[in-house]
Amino acid sequence: MSRVSKPYEIVERALELSTTDGLVVFADEQSSANLRWAGNALTTNGVTRGRTLTVIATVDGAQGTASGVVSRSAVTTDDLEPLVRAAEAAARGAGPAEDAQPLVSGVPSSPDFTDAPAETGSEVFADFAPALGDAFARARAGGRELYGFANHELTSTYLGTSTGLRLRHDQPNGTLELNAKSPDRTRSTWAGRATRDFKDVDPAAMDAELAQRLRWAERRIELPAGRYETLLPPAAVADLLIYQLWSSTARDAAEGRTVFSTPGGGTRLGETLSPLPLTLRSDPHAPGLESAPFVIAHSSGDGGSVFDNGLPLAPTDWVREGKLERLTTTRHTAGLTGLPVAPGIDNLLLDGGGERSLEEMVAATSGRALLLTCLWYIREVDPATLLLTGLTRDGVYLVEDGEVVGEVNNFRFNESPVDLLSRASEAGRTEKTLPREWGDWFTRAAMPALRIPDFNMSSVSPGV
Repeated sequence: MSRVSKPYEIVERALELSTTDGLVVFADEQSSANLRWAGNALTTNGVTRGRTLTVIATVDGAQGTASGVVSRSAVTTDDLEPLVRAAEAAARGAGPAEDAQPLVSGVPSSPDFTDAPAETGSEVFADFAPALGDAFARARAGGRELYGFANHELTSTYLGTSTGLRLRHDQPNGTLELNAKSPDRTRSTWAGRATRDFKDVDPAAMDAELAQRLRWAERRIELPAGRYETLLPPAAVADLLIYQLWSSTARDAAEGRTVFSTPGGGTRLGETLSPLPLTLRSDPHAPGLESAPFVIAHSSGDGGSVFDNGLPLAPTDWVREGKLERLTTTRHTAGLTGLPVAPGIDNLLLDGGGERSLEEMVAATSGRALLLTCLWYIREVDPATLLLTGLTRDGVYLVEDGEVVGEVNNFRFNESPVDLLSRASEAGRTEKTLPREWGDWFTRAAMPALRIPDFNMSSVSPGV
């Protein structure tokens, strides 16, 4: 009968079984807890556990180094040798890897590498669940219905390599999405929060925010497509700038394929993107947004390389005081472009020096403007300009002389986040936020609201 080993033991045993020139092994121990509700009542809850093992083998050859990657779940000791052999066979059958580099070495081991994995469970909702029940009661009394879900995940990643790395990172990840609807379902609005432990989320405050938006929606105003002064809330700003970050690879820019390319070759590094003192940055140690302090790459792609696994990460300014400062590079693409090594980091923050909250920015609005709730179905139209299209969702409101006077119809928009940075006239106070569109993949973000004088609502959308 097979024995399920501790994660670090699985990693060590896989490394012992290697017969190739190099091996990288990940053991990802995952646990999750969730709550779901509809119509002011809990509907389901659950807890899960799982393990995924990823083996990356490298083989040196006369023409270069090849790599092979194999991942499997629910791995026990009996599964190890077939898994390692499969990765080695994949490497031997592959051609030289373009991104090949010597495996990372010399990084001090994590002191907790041999400790048991961290786990989450239903206890993470011990304070949140009663507060959510109170919010249900208030919503019921106020004639509105709450729908949504809360999810908390905890992943302990153990990384071992044939060059001696023994690293570990525990990543908590919590999301809360709350929809409020009128009983006839003609009005709907949304709020979301990202959290590490559900101790910093307040369902009562979120319900109050949603109740106000439903009241705004009692008056309906139809507006045509056009360019409008628009207040983008932090969640919408996050969705746009995360896409910008994903599109900021140095190699693609240097080869003339992106908005960060210059005619005739080269990149726009050093160019001013915004008249505002905006700094777009990532920092694995950012308080409340902590992420892995070393590269974790289960596969190679435009933004990452399996050969960089374990490479230490440092705070990185992508845009500094309005100027383009860095583009993402692996060690391989840094060598190709002559730019500094700047791997991607799993959080994103925008600082603009503003002090106003979104509510204060609404109050300071003179004339007419639109206030958005969130964006969704964002898709790329033109990589050369990073033109994106998408839809507004769950509430677009008309602001007149500092007051919200009603809800308007939804729109399709066409905008480039890079172009928006150049036209933004005000940035509010930076706060933690949950992207609506990319919240399944990227949750650690802090953004201000942005005021855009002429946001392009290209057509009217009948969407909710």
